[in-house]
Order: sequence, then structure tokens, then C-alpha cells
Amino acid sequence: MRYDSRLFSAWGPDFSMQYLLEYLPVVAFFSAYFYADIYFATGVLMVAMPIGLLIQWMLTRKINRIYMASTALVLILGSATLFFRNPDFIKLKPSVLNWAFALAFFASRWIGEKTFAQRMLGAAAELKPEQWVILNNLWSGFFLIVGTLNIYVAYSYPEDVWVKFKLFGMLGLTLIFVIIQAIWLASAMRNNPPETNQGD
Repeated sequence: MRYDSRLFSAWGPDFSMQYLLEYLPVVAFFSAYFYADIYFATGVLMVAMPIGLLIQWMLTRKINRIYMASTALVLILGSATLFFRNPDFIKLKPSVLNWAFALAFFASRWIGEKTFAQRMLGAAAELKPEQWVILNNLWSGFFLIVGTLNIYVAYSYPEDVWVKFKLFGMLGLTLIFVIIQAIWLASAMRNNPPETNQGD
């Protein structure tokens, strides 16, 4: 049985960089919102996301498709927010992105030879095929819940509460889930007979 410290970071170094690049624009959005308003913050976010994409390309000579999709959503929904002067559009972005992730993870059970969970963690963990499916479903469920929570907070609480949730709430939920996942993975691998493990 292999145990890799990357289990704790869950998605490996590339994901850590992507996650940092994803949250720096969110911090900029948060700061701009409390400096001015939602429209100024949306404009800042629309500038910050492509800059993050450029930084990613300069550092790695690669473009992360998840970050690129997130940037496209920001530009589309941000433009609608500014044009119609309606913040409901930009509030949808986290939900649309998380629901797309949920669908992609769920569909990966039938598309390709491996689930998304195994593709990302196969180098750090050895699990039985059915355990990879369980882990994949957990990630799919997590994204579904986060997307739904975003809608609930956005339309049930004042705007400033949603902005704080976007920065602190989603980050906190993700970190908690990653820690729980790491504990589950360590326990699952420890209890698996070495000959039945199915890593990548």
C-alpha cells in the first residue's frame, strides 16, 4: 500500500496553484466590494481573472481548463451584471461552475477508463474500483451542495453576507472537505489488502 503526502493537499501541486490563482481574484473582488460596491467589484474581478490566466500561462506554459472556464463565466456573467445593472448575474457564477463540476464528476463514471477522482488522486492513493466510485460521488455531491448553498445565501441574505460567504465560506467548506477526504483515503488504503488495491 502506498501513502503519499499529496493526499492531504488532495489534488496535488497543480491544483494548489490553480486554487491560489482562483482565490486571488476573489480576494480582489472582496476588497473592491467593501471599497466601493458590487459593480466596481465585478469590474475588478473581470480584470483580475484574465490576469490570473496570463500568470498561469507564464509560469507553466499551460492553461488550466477549469480556470479558463471560470474566467469565461466571469466575463459573460460580469458583463451581464454591468450592462443590466443587476448583481444577480455575477451571483450565479459560483453555482454554475460548481454544478458543472458536479455533473462532470458524475458523468466521468461512464466516460473514459477512470473517474475524475482517480485521474487526480491515482498517483497518491491506491483504492479498489468501487472505492474510487464512492470518492468520485462524494466530490460530485460536494460540488452540488456548494453550488446550491451559494444560491441559498445569495438570495436569502444581504449582499455583503454573500460576498463574505464567497470568500470565506466556500474556502472553509473546501478545506474541511479536503481534510475529511484525506482521513477517509488513509483509512481506506490502510484497510485494503495490497493485492486488491487499484491505483493508476
